[in-house]
Amino acid sequence: QVQLEESGGGLVAPGGSLRLSCKAPLRPFNAYSMAWFRQAPGSEREFVASMKAHNSNPLYTDSVKGRFTMSRDNAKSTVTLQMNSLKAEDTAVYYCAADRQIITSSLRNPRAYDYWGQGTQVTVSS
Repeated sequence: QVQLEESGGGLVAPGGSLRLSCKAPLRPFNAYSMAWFRQAPGSEREFVASMKAHNSNPLYTDSVKGRFTMSRDNAKSTVTLQMNSLKAEDTAVYYCAADRQIITSSLRNPRAYDYWGQGTQVTVSS
């Protein structure tokens, strides 16, 4: 089973920034839709952002619009999530996900993705 690999999590003060990266050994990488989800303790896994295959326009959940930016580098098989103006409520384990056959209406549904990373912890606290 292909495993995605996240990195870049850590502890940051409110208002700070972190940059998450996800390396995805999937070929061809540009044929895969990629997404970020997060899960706080006691909560369900929540959609954060996604980018469809062959489409450069990211989709964001409302709570992160204007603060988070998702991008992908098809040459490096990598996606990143730049997180600015972090808030305590952003604290969670962040997961990278991928799928080749996902449809637009399922982008926010974690059950629609076949490939996942193990997650990276993001803690926003003073």
